[in-house]
Amino acid sequence: MNAPHQGAKSFAGVSYEEALGRARAMVPALRSRAARAEKDRVMPPETIAELHASGILRSMQPKRWGGMEFDFVAYVDFCYELARGCASTAWNFGNLQVHHWMLAMYEERAQEEVWGANPEALIASGIAFPQGRAKKVEGGYIIGGKWNFSSCSNIAEWNMLAVTVRDGDRPVDYRMCLLHKSQYEVIDDWQVLGMRATGSMTVAAKDVFVPAYKALGMLDARGGDKFPGAKTNPNPAYCVPLSALGGHGIGACAVGNAEGALEATIASVKERSTNYTGAKMRDFQAVQLRVGAAGAKIDAARLILRNDCLEAQEIANRRQIADVATKLRFKRNLAHAVGLCTEAVDALHAMAGANGIYEAYPLERIFRDAHSLAGHISFSFDAQASAWGLAALGGEINNPTL
Repeated sequence: MNAPHQGAKSFAGVSYEEALGRARAMVPALRSRAARAEKDRVMPPETIAELHASGILRSMQPKRWGGMEFDFVAYVDFCYELARGCASTAWNFGNLQVHHWMLAMYEERAQEEVWGANPEALIASGIAFPQGRAKKVEGGYIIGGKWNFSSCSNIAEWNMLAVTVRDGDRPVDYRMCLLHKSQYEVIDDWQVLGMRATGSMTVAAKDVFVPAYKALGMLDARGGDKFPGAKTNPNPAYCVPLSALGGHGIGACAVGNAEGALEATIASVKERSTNYTGAKMRDFQAVQLRVGAAGAKIDAARLILRNDCLEAQEIANRRQIADVATKLRFKRNLAHAVGLCTEAVDALHAMAGANGIYEAYPLERIFRDAHSLAGHISFSFDAQASAWGLAALGGEINNPTL
């Protein structure tokens, strides 16, 4: 066990059900703050404080640093619960949660630099490798670039920025470089349709030296225990392949968001009669069918994402590495699951009729959030299903980080 940070609490003994209960208990407060969070374009301070106090931000952090060190399925379960209250909060949470998981893969010196100073440190990311460039130099890398969609960058103390290392024009390596906020600029360009409180702003860095121990090689994060942090963090949960399942938690935000739409719809329909005939909405078979279909899609999406994580964890538990076909199946499934959730939200929003256009009606924001988050590249069914289809048909897949 590493020396605890002065004043920092350890959550190493918290059970899974207790932690999930803490997440569920936050949902009413998140719903009450969602409109304000969207207006301010940032997670409210009290939400951040409650996430810290509950310990769930550290649900995938190693126990030796005071985290809960849960299995990988926690990435889906916690995001789902929080998104029922506020999709933006859940999206930020998922990013912060999984970056604790990722930091466990880095060399011990990097973990010590971040968690030794503050085990509750918030870490953002910029994941597009083509947006970052790096040159190998003695002791590390000189990096630069401009990364958009860096969620939590407006509140985080650190950022993991993806770079392509080149030898001339030839890509030779791919790294996630850990930078302190003093080493990059946050550009406030997050003026968007939905998911406004995620703070997914652009970050820029120019000619920054990153020591090798703070530049995680993505070729070592494709599954198995070849990553530097495996020496001190041997739990198989950290052996799950990053590229194949790194989007499942934020995908679960789509599921929780859709569940929130379903819960709001059910509550509304139970109370509503039509304005012109006085008939009860719940007695219309068309309403019953829409609610039933939406519920089935949401349940299916959640089960798909959970099953992928459980399967990946079991592969890691056997000290094996999933093959490319399996990894591509995980990515295909993620995109399909999010698509199901978008369909469910669309059907429920349409059923709301004219009420659905009012900003005061929760489904208006949920609808915008659903379509905004669905734009993430990991959720593009065209991209992810075609890659799996190509592999299934015997084609060659060229993805070195997979």
